[in-house]
Amino acid sequence: MIQQFKKISKEDLDYFSLKLGSAHVQLDEEILKEYASDETEDISISPEVVLFPQNTKQISDILAYCNENKIAVTPRGAGTGLSGGAIPILGGVSLSFKKMNQILEIDTNNFQVRTQPGVITEVLQNEVSKKGLFYPVDPASKGSCFIGGNIAENSGGPRAVKYGVVKDYVLNLKVVLADGSVIETGANVLKNSTGYNLTQLMVGSEGTLGIVTEIILKLIPLPKYDKLMLVPFYQTKQAAEAVNTILKSGLQPSALEFMDRDAIELALKYSEEKPFELDKELQAHLIIELDGNKEDDLMEGIEKIFQLLEKYQTGEILFAETAAEKDKLWKIRRSIGEATKRHSIYKEEDTVVPRYKLPDLLNEVKRIGTVYGFKSVCYGHAGDGNLHINILKENMSDHRWKNELPVAIRELFQFVKKCGGTISGEHGIGLVQKEYLEIVFSEKEMDLMRQIKKVFDPNGILNPGKIFD
Repeated sequence: MIQQFKKISKEDLDYFSLKLGSAHVQLDEEILKEYASDETEDISISPEVVLFPQNTKQISDILAYCNENKIAVTPRGAGTGLSGGAIPILGGVSLSFKKMNQILEIDTNNFQVRTQPGVITEVLQNEVSKKGLFYPVDPASKGSCFIGGNIAENSGGPRAVKYGVVKDYVLNLKVVLADGSVIETGANVLKNSTGYNLTQLMVGSEGTLGIVTEIILKLIPLPKYDKLMLVPFYQTKQAAEAVNTILKSGLQPSALEFMDRDAIELALKYSEEKPFELDKELQAHLIIELDGNKEDDLMEGIEKIFQLLEKYQTGEILFAETAAEKDKLWKIRRSIGEATKRHSIYKEEDTVVPRYKLPDLLNEVKRIGTVYGFKSVCYGHAGDGNLHINILKENMSDHRWKNELPVAIRELFQFVKKCGGTISGEHGIGLVQKEYLEIVFSEKEMDLMRQIKKVFDPNGILNPGKIFD
C-alpha cells in the first residue's frame, strides 16, 4: 500500500521561497503540466510545485524539510525517461535539475570529469572531446537527456557492446540523503575496495535512495577513427544470428544495432531525409560501427565483416563514407522511438537476454503479437542482447489494451526470464514495470531491496511509488 503524504501548504511554499528564491518556486499551470509527464506512454500526473535548486546546500535544506514534514519529492532530469520514473504520482515536489547544469572540472591528467547532474549528455561528450577525451555512453536521447538521469537509470546505448554502461564510468557521487545529510559514495580513483560499494548502489536506483548533486566520471582517450555500415537482411533470424557470428570472430564493434522492418519503416516515414530506399523484401537491418586509432586496422575489420556475412542473405550493404552520411544513418536509428510515438499510442518494453538467445526472443515477440492481436516494432542493442519492443495500440480497443495487453506482456517477461534474461536493461522499473518485478525476483530478494530503501529513506519521501510501493 502506498503511504499518504502531506499536501503542500502556504507555509511550505514560504519555506521553499526563503531557501531558493521565489523565482525558483513555480506554481504556474503550464510548468506543472510540463512536469506531470515524461516520455512514458500517455501518463500525466501533476506535482503541487516545481522547485529549481542550484546547489547541494539548497537540496539538503529542501530534503530535510520535506522529510520532517512528510512531503513527497520526485527528482526530475530532462524528462526523457520511458518507465515513468519522473512522474510525481503522489503530488508533492517535483525537484528539477535544470539549474544545476555546469561541468565543474575536466581533469586531463587523471582522465576524469566532475559535473552537476543537469548537464546534457551530448554537451558533456562534446566538451571532453575538445580535450581529446571520450565519454562513450550514448543513450538515444543523448542530445536532450541529463547525465543525472543517466545515473539514475544506469543508461546504456549503442556503444555499450564495446564500452559498457554508465556504471562502468562512475567513480564517485555526492549524494543528499532523505534527511538532508550529504555524503560521498566513493573516491576519485580507479580502484576502490574500501567498504561497501555505495556508488554502484546509487547508480540505477532511480532517485529512490538519494539525490545525486555531483558526479565524477572516468574518461578514456578519444578514438581517432570510426567506420560505419548498414547491412540489410532478407530474414530477421539471420540478422540476429549474424550478431553472434561477428562477435565470436574476435572483432569488437563499437556499436551493433538491430532494427526490424517495422522500425525502419516508421523511422523513414517520419524522417525529413531518407538516406536509403527500403527494398520490399528486406526484413531487418544491422548498423555496425568499428572505431579505433589505426584506420588500416578498421578497414581490415570491415573486410572481415564482409566475409563473415557472405553466408547470410543480405541486400546491398551501405558503407558510410563521410561524417554526414554516418550522422544520417544514426539519425534513423535514434529516431525510431520518436517516430513510434508520433504514429500511435504505444508501450515500450526494454528486455535483455543472453545474446545468443536474441533470435528466440524476436520470434517469441512476434508469436505473442499474433496471439494477442498487436503489432510490435523491435530494435535495439543487439550486441548486448538488449531489445526494445514497442507495442503499438493502433486499432486495438481500449478494453483489450487495458485488460489483455498486460497478460501478453507478462507472458513475454516470463519467456525472457526463462531465457536467463531480465525485464529492463537501461530504462529502469519506475512506475510502469513494477507490477512485473516478481517475475525476476524472489520474495526474499524483494524484501532485501525494501529494507535497503528503508535504511536510506525511512519516511519513503524519495520518488515514492517507484520500483515498488
